[in-house]
Amino acid sequence: MSGVIRTIATEEGAAAFYKGIQAAMMREASYTSLRIGLYEPMKGITGADQPGAGILSKFLAGALAGGIGSCAGNPFDVLKTRMMANEGADRGIASFAKEIHAANGIGGFYKGIQVNIMRACVLNATKMGCYDVCKTKIKSSGIAKDGIPLQFLSALTAGFFMTCTVSPFDIMRTRLMNQPTEAPIYNGFVDCF
Repeated sequence: MSGVIRTIATEEGAAAFYKGIQAAMMREASYTSLRIGLYEPMKGITGADQPGAGILSKFLAGALAGGIGSCAGNPFDVLKTRMMANEGADRGIASFAKEIHAANGIGGFYKGIQVNIMRACVLNATKMGCYDVCKTKIKSSGIAKDGIPLQFLSALTAGFFMTCTVSPFDIMRTRLMNQPTEAPIYNGFVDCF
């Protein structure tokens, strides 16, 4: 990682670390707002908010919230990925949006949508479900009571499991979103996998 940081800083300058920041902000405003905001209502739908609810209902609530959020965030994910991979002159988000639309129409903004939805479902099922379960277990074991230590330990554990489960989907999503339109490398997410 230090080699990559050195190379980018030396060859492209510090601004290169912020390529795609406009699209990343728009992605977070859409995807993250929805996935976090929808988790509680989805817990109600799946029964995860009931006393004694199992981990599967919490995982399902997280998966539903993440899947819905990823549908809204996918266009910005495509833009962010393209902007980050750009090695030419620095261009704004509108330039990339016009380029994607000219080459593929509206469908171009939904490249990799299948794997992105699967990724979001796995990520949020693991993250939200594990967080809820860990919080309950840590609290009941007496290791930590309500407050920052409990939230920190729960988030740390959930983050670990989420990273392990979502990494393969991150690789597939990036490869699918960056493949050339005129000569695709993969025939969908199964082929990419």
